Parts: sequence; C-alpha cells; structure tokens
Amino acid sequence: MAAGGNNLSACNRVNIPNGGGGSGSPSLGTNSSSPSSLSGGVGPGGAGAGAGAGVGGGGGSAAAVVIYREPMYNWQATKTTVKERFAFLFNNEILSDVHFLVGKGMGTQRIPAHRFVLAVGSAVFDAMFNGGMATTSTEIELPDVEPAAFLALLKFLYSDEVQIGPETVMTTLYTAKKYAVPALEAHCVEFLKKNLRADNAFMLLTQRHRAMCGNTSVMSGEAVVGQPSGCQGSVSVWPRNREDQEKALNWDEEFKEGDQVGEGEARLFDEPQLASLCLENIDKNTSDAINAEGFTDIDLDTLMAVLERDTLGIREIRLFNAVVRWAEAECQRQQLQLTPENKRKVLGKALSLIRFPLMTIEEFAAGPAQSGILTDREVVSLFLHFTVNPKPRVEFIDRPRCCLRGKECSINRFQQVESRWGYSGTSDRIRFTVNRRIFVVGFGLYGSIHGPTDYQVNIQIIHTDSNTILGQNDTGFSCDGSSNTFRVMFKEPVEILPNVNYTACATLKGPDSHYGTKGLRKVIHESPTTGTKTVFTFCYAAGNNNGTSVEDGQVPEIIFYT
Repeated sequence: MAAGGNNLSACNRVNIPNGGGGSGSPSLGTNSSSPSSLSGGVGPGGAGAGAGAGVGGGGGSAAAVVIYREPMYNWQATKTTVKERFAFLFNNEILSDVHFLVGKGMGTQRIPAHRFVLAVGSAVFDAMFNGGMATTSTEIELPDVEPAAFLALLKFLYSDEVQIGPETVMTTLYTAKKYAVPALEAHCVEFLKKNLRADNAFMLLTQRHRAMCGNTSVMSGEAVVGQPSGCQGSVSVWPRNREDQEKALNWDEEFKEGDQVGEGEARLFDEPQLASLCLENIDKNTSDAINAEGFTDIDLDTLMAVLERDTLGIREIRLFNAVVRWAEAECQRQQLQLTPENKRKVLGKALSLIRFPLMTIEEFAAGPAQSGILTDREVVSLFLHFTVNPKPRVEFIDRPRCCLRGKECSINRFQQVESRWGYSGTSDRIRFTVNRRIFVVGFGLYGSIHGPTDYQVNIQIIHTDSNTILGQNDTGFSCDGSSNTFRVMFKEPVEILPNVNYTACATLKGPDSHYGTKGLRKVIHESPTTGTKTVFTFCYAAGNNNGTSVEDGQVPEIIFYT
C-alpha cells in the first residue's frame, strides 16, 4: 500500500514475545504510513496492553512473531450506547492518556486509563488531573493499591459494573474509599454484610493495608491521595472544596522521592453498621471466631474492643488462651522473643480486660497462674479472691459476660413468705425441668430477718442424672432485711434443655432468713411479646438437703433467658 493511502483494509502487524498474550500481550501498533493509525491503538481485549512495544516500520525483537490483523478502525460503530463505548475503553490502550503502575515488586501491573473518565467518576482523580497542582506525568505509581482492586475500581467507573469477590472485597473497599467513590463503597459493604461469617468476622474488623491509616507515599515525585500521618481509622471523607482537595493531594510533600510508608492498620469502624454486625456475629459464635485464622492478625485496638464486651459467649479460660495466641503472633510481628514479659508488653491494657475472676480456681491455677504473664502480686490476689470470704477486691473485672439477648425473665415458685430459715452448711436444693430450651443466669434468694446483712453463698446447677455440675459461683450478696428476693448470678449462662432433670442448689452462710411457703409444683412464664410459654415443673431433691421442698424453703426464683 502506498504511503498516505486511505485503504481501510490495511493490515497491522505486532510483535508477540515468547509467552505473549493475555494481560501481558503487547499493544497492537499500526504502520506509521497508514492514516488509519489510532495513536498506537489496541485491538479488542487489550487488558494489560502496553506491556510490550508495538512495531511499526520494522523494529522489534528477533524472536517476535509477526501476525496481520485488521486495524481497530471504526470500533465505535459496533457500540450502540455510551455505556458500551466507555466499557470498551476499560483497561484499553485506545485513546489512553495516562498509565498507572499498580502494586509493588513483581506484582506491579501497568494499567492504561483515560483522565476524562476518571475525573468524571472521582473527585480525587479530578483534583489529581485538573487541580491547581495537577500532575502532568503520564505514568503514576500506586504501590499501596492492589492491582485487582484498582481494576475493579476502573471497571465500575467505566461501566457501572461491580466485580468483587471474597478475596478482593476488602482491598476494593479500601480503594473505593481512597478515591472517593461512595457508590462502589456501598456495594462492597453490602457484599460483606451478606457474606459475614464467624470465621471471617475478625478479618473484616481489621484489615492490614499497605498504608498508614489509608495514606500513601510520594513515588517518583507524584503525590497520591492520602491523609496526614497520625490519623486514626481508615481513609477520610474526600474534601468538598478544591483548595482542601489540593492540600490532600500534596500533604506528603515532606516525604523524599521514593519514600514509602510502613504497614498500618485500617479498622472498619467508620462503617458502624458493618462493625456492629461483625461484633454481634463474634458474640454469637465467639468460639469459632477466635479459632479462625484472622483472629491473631487483628490490631490491639480491635482486640481491646472485643475484650470489653459483656456479651461474648465463651468461657474466660478459653478467651485467655486465645489472647495468649494473639500475643505470641504480635511478638513475632514485632520481632520480639516469645517470653512472658514480652507477651505482657504487647498486650498492654488488653490484659486488664480479661476477667480472671470468672474462671474456676482450677482453670486459673492450671493456666494463667503458670503463664508468667501475670505478676506474683496479681496471682496471689486472685488466689485470695477464689479462696477467701469475704472476697478481697482485685484489679480485674468480675462482671459476668452474658451472650444472651432479649428480655431477662424470672419465675417465683412460692405464693407466701414466712420467717426463720436456718443454715448449717448444708445446701438447699430443688429439682426442676422445663419444656423448652432456656439459659439460667442466676437465682433469687431470701435474705435475713434481722435487718441488713451480708451472706456468703455458693450456687450450682447440677445435671441430676449424671451428677455433673454445669455451672457454679462462689459469691455473696447483701440484703436489707426485707422479705424481697436478692439476685445471685452465675459467671456464665447455664444451658437448660427441655425435659431433662436439673437440680438448683444454694449453700448459704449467714443468719436466719425468710423462706417461701405454699409452693407451686408447676409455674408457667408467658412472654408478653410472643405469648410463648415456658413451663417449670418442680419436685423434691433427695439427699443432703437443708429442707427445701416443693412446698417451702429457699431458692424461690430462677432468673433466665429464652
């Protein structure tokens, strides 16, 4: 074909290096003599195009294979809508005027884009390309962004299509926040809500990003959007006015060329609804959640936020063991030796949130007391708390955790109260069954007939047939001398299954008390909201009993959740 000819069937040729094709395929270059050249245009399927050099008028590698194709001329004619035309330009060298080098090291990808499309879809890109301090570079490095997440962002900006999955949703959410694309953020959050499970709840609460609180660095002199160091949480809301946008784009001028920020934590607590769902899932499935791989990867703030909760459904000794696993992982992250002193150091204030008083003395003696993480003074103080009455104060929380939701319920099996019930070290016991699954959290007990008094008490629930203690607590209560009942709570809820025999026990130390009479063999509790009935059936507990029976005695109330 003669130079300058206008033959639309003119052929192009392209070098295809060994292993070429796919996202690494070279760009299709047009013959420089042909007027149909489209700025080094790319054929369809140009994902990742531009990685190799196009050939025109004879250059290229000797190993290249030359193939001839029709030029990408008049591609617009086959796209009937604006959406189709823009979608075609996604990750395509055709008309591209900027390239992004996304990722780090061997994982870096060179991705073509179009400034106009990006500026229309993102205020961050608009400021980057059109602001008062706009970049003029045709290549921009983004070392803190995952290539798959950046492609998902571009896909959305070019076509409104959402391409996210379990492996990319968090990095895509981070990228959508970074470049102020709230519609894509919303899609990511909705995806997370639908796919939330016990084994990924901690992973969602804390994500490790190649950024410091969502900020980035200056690479090759190009400013990339971020936040000033020392910020908390993840990427902030993109400023509304142009002046603040330009400040955000250039805040990190203090960094020298090539500087790179360290790895930081970006918690999702600026997504309050998502964070709440994660925490509720952890409450309901605490054991599965702390055994998941992501638990040891969380940051200290997230660990403390979880340990502060009253609603975790797990024994405290198992929670302590999980926290020790986290401390070991954190020591490794900080390149510290796995010594008890270093474990205590990395735990910091989180150690005080473990509720050691909720453990049994056997659990404490076999685990925390021998871990070396607690000081000798703390160990002695806790042993005294377990063994001495009245119990001395300790530095650790002794408030029970209750993983149950809904309204607390209680039943009273007596219709009348009388005076003078004595104690000699023998437990008051009553057997009971229920018609549906419940969780008992405590008893209501009668107090002194001699005015305000303190009692020491051990409460238990025993599986009657196997004589297994399902729950107990050595504690105390203060009474005011009235005939009211006084609450005594278990350390953890005790699961009660339908149609199974259980024995409620209370061993009191103190003066004579009130007691109940005219007892009911069957007591029905009806939910005021659902009308569901919980039926308790009582019978005498034979054996070493202080005298309590169906008709009269102690243990008048059972406090429970359904």
